[in-house]
Amino acid sequence: MAYELYYWDGIQGRGEFVRLALEEAGADYIDITRQPGRGTGAMIDIMESESEPHIPFAPPFLKDGDLIIPHVANILFYVGPKLGLAPEEEGLRHVVNGMQLTVTDFVAEAHDTHHPIDMSLYYEDQKPEAKARSAAFIRERIPKFLGYFERVLRQNPKGPNHLVGDALTYVDLSLFQVIEGLTYAFPKAMVNRKAEYPALLALHDAVAKRPNIARYLASPRRLSFNEEGIFRHYPELDSTA
Repeated sequence: MAYELYYWDGIQGRGEFVRLALEEAGADYIDITRQPGRGTGAMIDIMESESEPHIPFAPPFLKDGDLIIPHVANILFYVGPKLGLAPEEEGLRHVVNGMQLTVTDFVAEAHDTHHPIDMSLYYEDQKPEAKARSAAFIRERIPKFLGYFERVLRQNPKGPNHLVGDALTYVDLSLFQVIEGLTYAFPKAMVNRKAEYPALLALHDAVAKRPNIARYLASPRRLSFNEEGIFRHYPELDSTA
């Protein structure tokens, strides 16, 4: 039975972290809201159901048969072993999950650069605050998070090709997406920063060349970044800090 992925149509967003794992593994899955005749309404029906015992708060969520799994890190923790994208050792699976949760924190901070005050307000309603938040994010938070993951790669006893162990895990794929998103949102800042993180950049490039990922990136299934998602490019928020 195919996995069913539920996320907002038209944006990569948080759903993309799940898509990358499914695509890398060649898993059978359906991107529900992109299906003709189903769309976002099928997702909302589950979220607003008055009978489903385990309703998700928000997308993304994944259905595996009757089981509904919400939240990116939780989904990846569930499917990682099934897709061959998690360590065999149980303890290391929790290490990978911890790193994925750190990615979750990083992604939330990236989102808040353009919505620092109120999620219900448009970006245009909080531009001054967004500019200040983005400057701090570029100056302090990007090096904080990327520096951490660079150290994790360098200190991996199995070598710097992967974050944990000697084989690809879902958190490697997620770091690829983070670098892609930051490069789209803050191209000036990232040009100056990338040289500081050679191991991360090598990981990014290696993931991009993996056959299944390369085919996915070249396919219409890979949505383009846009100003509706998490990583948004507003030139006035970018800087060469």
